[in-house]
Amino acid sequence: MAEIFYHRPALAFRLSKLILQVAIGSAASSGVFLAAPRRTGKSTFAREDLRPALEDAGAIVLYADLWKDQTKDPGLVIVQAVREAVGRSEGFVTRLAKGAGMEKVTVGGLSFSLDRIGLGNDIDLTTALAALSDESKKIIVLIIDEAQHAITTDQGVAALFALKAARDELNSSKHHGLRIVCTGSNRDKLAMLRNSKDQAFFGASMVQFPTLDQDFINWFCANVDLPHSLDPSNVFELFKESGYRPELLGAAADEIRFDFALDPEMVPHRFALLVRAQAEEINADLRKVIHSLTPIQSAVIRVMSAKGESYAPFEAPTMNLYAKALAQAGIAESDIKVEVPGVQQALLALQEKKLVWKASRGVYAVDEQVIVELLRDAGLLEGLS
Repeated sequence: MAEIFYHRPALAFRLSKLILQVAIGSAASSGVFLAAPRRTGKSTFAREDLRPALEDAGAIVLYADLWKDQTKDPGLVIVQAVREAVGRSEGFVTRLAKGAGMEKVTVGGLSFSLDRIGLGNDIDLTTALAALSDESKKIIVLIIDEAQHAITTDQGVAALFALKAARDELNSSKHHGLRIVCTGSNRDKLAMLRNSKDQAFFGASMVQFPTLDQDFINWFCANVDLPHSLDPSNVFELFKESGYRPELLGAAADEIRFDFALDPEMVPHRFALLVRAQAEEINADLRKVIHSLTPIQSAVIRVMSAKGESYAPFEAPTMNLYAKALAQAGIAESDIKVEVPGVQQALLALQEKKLVWKASRGVYAVDEQVIVELLRDAGLLEGLS
């Protein structure tokens, strides 16, 4: 039996219209960036609602999930999404190959394979996408899920610039258009793809993706099928408390379903306890990691969290803030001297602990916003910005 999803058709229709429109003053043709915290339903919406809405509007939709298999280079994942779209028609592949000067074409044989499409290959992404646009006479939309991972590798960065070139070509009057939709779980990291002129998608629209709302909770409570009904207003308060993460509600419901000794009248109370316990467990694990840091690692993550997008790891003012953070923790300057090699080692350790994320060009960011919130709630960011 297929999994049951909560659908948001109105939001999908509105977004698809904004993505596809050609209007004076619209930046959609440069790219659209959707930011929302991890595990809040963003990817499900992109696959189950936005993609069908774009297809219903007449677009060809390509989908590249950079989070699904983190052993694959993000650049290769993007290239494979293009290859998959191109490979759906053998006749089209044959024409594409011949257009690239390959007169003897045996699709699937030695003469031609989809591996010839890619970065620095016989057929570049612009050529492949332009041919697909001309063949289909449709606008193409490429959805890149967790797009910030693309800038963690050189091949990923190269793929983004290749897509920029393809976007500029396909959005000319000669073709039918290309839209790039990037989703990400961290606004600061996603912004790195479009905040400066040396980035592939400079000037693209950044949209805060709406969290699931009371309508979702009403649907959940009506369909959860527990031994006792749940009050949607109470569950919505729990939902907000736990960071708008639907998986916590689902996990709590599952635990109740398999608790055969539970009195049905106790279901609402038990459900609330389970949701809060799971949310606390996630935070508790993070707190343990944070409390296990060395003094210099702690100072670096605190300053990075306080500075946000303006964080510059090795500038003199930042080095002074590390020293201040150490002093706040009761560490004398004579005990730990703040120097660049020590900061570099701390940054590497924080990456290994999954607290810090690094782009390929040496820009750092806190991995998840919840880390910043935990540090702020503990009063550990005061005076460090």
